[in-house]
Formats: sequence, structure tokens, C-alpha cells
Amino acid sequence: MFEKHGFGGRLRKERLNHGYSLRKFAELIGVSSTYLSQVEQQRYAPVTASRAARIAEILGDDPDYWIGLADRIPEDLEPIIRRHPTTMPALIRIAGQLSDDELMDAISEVQVRCNESRTLVGSQSR
Repeated sequence: MFEKHGFGGRLRKERLNHGYSLRKFAELIGVSSTYLSQVEQQRYAPVTASRAARIAEILGDDPDYWIGLADRIPEDLEPIIRRHPTTMPALIRIAGQLSDDELMDAISEVQVRCNESRTLVGSQSR
């Protein structure tokens, strides 16, 4: 069985907080109400990454939060991970050792460097 208060419990709580019936919410995400009920009761594994993203969209939440809660990998990251089969796992392991603040600082620094590289490449191609 899955965690008692994991994806399914959180989904049920948020669905009810937003005033959606089981049937209506199931319709909105493209599944049967029976299936959704089973997911909420932790009897089935959480939904796919694309359905988790749709749930986030309906609830007005961050898709990455719901995709992570569903224990899935965002679909846009899969090809990147496959393209870099050794460096991406190493990067993720390093990130796992950082606090949230340290990780956000590192992300900001990488974004600055990427922007600088693009600017440099753009000016050289003129």
C-alpha cells in the first residue's frame, strides 16, 4: 500500500477544498470517478506526470509540486536526463546535499552564467 497521507490524501483534501465533486474532478482530469476514488484511497498508484500537471492546473498550483508528490518525473525532464545519463544524476545528488536557500542560489548563478554565454555567443555570430 501507499502512504496514508501521500498523493491520494492530499488530492482528496485539495479537491474538496476547491469544491469539486469526485465525478466532476475525474471528468476534468480525464479519468473515471472509480479510478480517482481508488487513487484518493491509496489503492492505486498516483496518476501519471501529465495528469498530475493537469491536477495542478485545475487547482491553480505548481505542476512540479503535484508531479513530485505523485513520485513522477516531469515529462520535459526525461529527454534531458537521457541526454546526460551520468552528469544529471551527479547534479541531482549534489543538489540533494544543499539547503533550499543554497539550491536557489546555485540555480540563480547557473541562470546568470547561461544568459552570459548566450549573450557572448550571440554577439560573436554577428
